[in-house]
Amino acid sequence: MSFELIKPDININFMGRRYLFMSLSAVLILICLGSIAFKGLSMGIDFAGGLLIQARFTGEVVPDDIREAVAKAGLPTPSVQRFGEAGDNEFLINMQGTDDIESNVATESTLNQQVTDSLVSHFGADKVEIRRVEMVGPKVGQDLRQKAMSALYYSILMILIYISGRFEQKWGTSAALVAALIAALYVAGLLGISMVYLIILAIVVTVVLCYILKFEFALGAILALLHDAIITVGVFSLLDKEITLSFVAAILTITGYSLNDTIIIYDRIREHSQKTRKGDYAETINRSVNETLSRTVLTSGSTLLVLLALYFLGGPVNRDFALALLIGITVGTWSSIFVSAPALLFWSSKAKPNAGTGAAAVPAA
Repeated sequence: MSFELIKPDININFMGRRYLFMSLSAVLILICLGSIAFKGLSMGIDFAGGLLIQARFTGEVVPDDIREAVAKAGLPTPSVQRFGEAGDNEFLINMQGTDDIESNVATESTLNQQVTDSLVSHFGADKVEIRRVEMVGPKVGQDLRQKAMSALYYSILMILIYISGRFEQKWGTSAALVAALIAALYVAGLLGISMVYLIILAIVVTVVLCYILKFEFALGAILALLHDAIITVGVFSLLDKEITLSFVAAILTITGYSLNDTIIIYDRIREHSQKTRKGDYAETINRSVNETLSRTVLTSGSTLLVLLALYFLGGPVNRDFALALLIGITVGTWSSIFVSAPALLFWSSKAKPNAGTGAAAVPAA
């Protein structure tokens, strides 16, 4: 006798409860945006610039002693954070956003020698080991921030072309829109406007234009992706986790993973819509979500098991990356079912006035 986690004939009334599910998503987004606005983001050395030194000690060490020892090297007072398990006695010595680091230290080898000499003289030669030294100038950090935001925005634009072309046959219109947006972004960049704020504005403009031009499927997919990115970034803000290049890689991975789930559901919606052109659109969406529910949950569940193993067993270097993927894939699965699919009912020309709940056609499980 085989075990089935989700029965093939499952019939949950997702559309009838869509306001509840989307309200929960809205509350999460507001909490995350509030944390980002008032608490801020802890930028890693990749984006903030500065120095990062990883040191390991053989005995118990107090962070204040490390700050005192590093100050002897003539460098700015650092922030000291424990790295790994408490018994490892390993610390990250972080000096961010210091413009005079490159003038104080000519090369990385010189920096390594200065820090080593200072820590050895304070703790003893047999009690300290410099394991890693990284140096990023402030201009490089600013450039990396802009490129990270650009990568996210351009991925959204490519998704716009693909979704609107595949599901609505609007390849030409979407390509023209994307070309115009890229050109406008380029011209605005030449005027010296901050690229980070410019891309945030461009994302808002893109969403509005998708609504005006009736890119219904593309708009639902983009809103779901923004939902996933905002919540993942917001949770990192709440937890005071650093935003690094590996985090950006995790966000882009989440974008692709969530989009894959959304496309599977959209494909089924399109298939049923072509077969029953006069049916209730809420019923069609509900049926499509139920039919793909097993695939969505099992695929995401197996991925989450691997990520849990990576988080707990992959070591401290991979922990934040695994955490970002855990959060993103969880909310990505949620958004594919409860955001991107129900969003079609809000502005779709196929939705009938009496399709507000879909409850009459699809009984609640």
